[in-house]
Amino acid sequence: MEPVTPSCIQKLASTNPQTLILGCALVLSLTVLPINVQAQFTDLHDFNCNTDGCNAQYSGIVAQGRDGNLYGSLPAGGSNSLGTVYKKPLPSGTLSAIYPFATAKGAAPYSGLTLGKDGNFYGATTGDGANSFGTLFKITPTGTPTTLHDFTAAEEGGAFGPPVADRTGNTFYGVTSNGKAYSITPTMSFKLLPNPIPAGSRAPLVLASDGNFYGTAQTGGTGYGTVFRLTPSGTVNVIYTFDGTHGYYPYAPVIQGSDGFLYGTTYEGGSIANAFGVVFKLSTKGGAITLLHQFDSTSATDGYGPFGGLVEGPDGNLYGTTQVGAGAAPFGTIFKISKTGTGYKMLHAFDSTHGQSPETTPVLATNGIIYGETYTGGSDIDGVFYSWKAGFAPFVSVVGFAAGTAGQIVEILGNGLTGTTSVKFGSSLATHTVVSDTYLTAVVPASGTTGKIVVSTPGGTLTSKQIFKVIPLISSFAPTSGPVGTKVTITGSGFIGASKVTYAGTPATSFTVNSGTQITATVPSGAITGNIAVTTPGGTSSKATFTVTP
Repeated sequence: MEPVTPSCIQKLASTNPQTLILGCALVLSLTVLPINVQAQFTDLHDFNCNTDGCNAQYSGIVAQGRDGNLYGSLPAGGSNSLGTVYKKPLPSGTLSAIYPFATAKGAAPYSGLTLGKDGNFYGATTGDGANSFGTLFKITPTGTPTTLHDFTAAEEGGAFGPPVADRTGNTFYGVTSNGKAYSITPTMSFKLLPNPIPAGSRAPLVLASDGNFYGTAQTGGTGYGTVFRLTPSGTVNVIYTFDGTHGYYPYAPVIQGSDGFLYGTTYEGGSIANAFGVVFKLSTKGGAITLLHQFDSTSATDGYGPFGGLVEGPDGNLYGTTQVGAGAAPFGTIFKISKTGTGYKMLHAFDSTHGQSPETTPVLATNGIIYGETYTGGSDIDGVFYSWKAGFAPFVSVVGFAAGTAGQIVEILGNGLTGTTSVKFGSSLATHTVVSDTYLTAVVPASGTTGKIVVSTPGGTLTSKQIFKVIPLISSFAPTSGPVGTKVTITGSGFIGASKVTYAGTPATSFTVNSGTQITATVPSGAITGNIAVTTPGGTSSKATFTVTP
């Protein structure tokens, strides 16, 4: 066998990650690297292929349910040897398979799961099903599956990522491994979208704040991979084509950071000597890429080959994993880095006994703890389910797209929600309903403002991880016509913090925000007949038509 060297890794990387590790002779050392590996890392469960499923790989997105527990899928093993859906109770409890896939329902569910607003989970398989080309499915938290769609040969089915909900939460979008984009509803209405995507996608889409989806393709563009944008109508635009020196082979999904930029990893590439993968930053508009970190395959304090994606912590830093470790422990790492590229640190080196080759994207649960899976390692060499405590406080998280208009019901996940006394969107109280200790709903108030949601519980205050955008909405205005200088009363919701009022694009001479539901604005000189629009930090609302009279 060959020694563990970059050339050996590169040669075997295109085959099988387990072959990658076992095919290179390992010079093992039990010497602990000088990094923090004590109480922060916990091997919570060692997968057993026969009972749990095994070999978490590619997307493998872990989802948190309304019950506060984590749910995921494994592409191999289980009682039918076709993969499983599993449940990991939090804060403690034994991980177990809640559904073993059967031939008619699909096989090899690499996707992981997405939580829908109905409380069910959505995912995909890459094989079997009625047509043997994979399926789209939903599954209840108790393990009852429903096949939503059987891919056909013409659809070039087999999806590695789970479908992702749009802004409404009523339609899901996804991509197949062979370059097709699709939409599907929970009631099984399936549609192929008109334009092809770059080939080789192994990751789910991410819904960004602009309402569009962004994804990666491993081999698109010039062969090094791409980042692309997919609109809900099906328009596809490549916003970046990798060139090797800025990374190549993006297996993982991108995420949108709290600053609005996209962040992601590539498995290989970079411009420095011995580069083997990068962490990058990219605007949703495309253009210049910024390399935040290039992994050095010869460094004793730097893993390499990041297969999974990133998660942003409440501290604003990015957390991720590498498939291959460093120095005497070449089994993968956990790392963190700032969104400016400073402060890179290897946090943990896997030791094979407690996991090896993490390939899926970590998830941050509402208890403030990061969770993840490894492809192999553990007592049964079938991978492990682990946690990493970074010292984050518990928080609340919005289900789906974090934006809405007054009156919209928002689903919120958290911990210790029983007895919640208030939910605020900005300084405005919202009507709320506590459904369980880990799930509540709240109605966006008319005077709510864009910002983090604050939930007051008997155990303390919980703040949302996401910024929630309260979108303004104009319902009416009066009068509907008048000359320059007319004061118009605009009625609606979400007006607090308004920065601009326009008449057919011309800014109002002056305006006053009387309340979250009313603005008074003066018709400006030069105004023409057209729509009135109000802009706030949550967006812009427009309504027709104000007629400018002589």
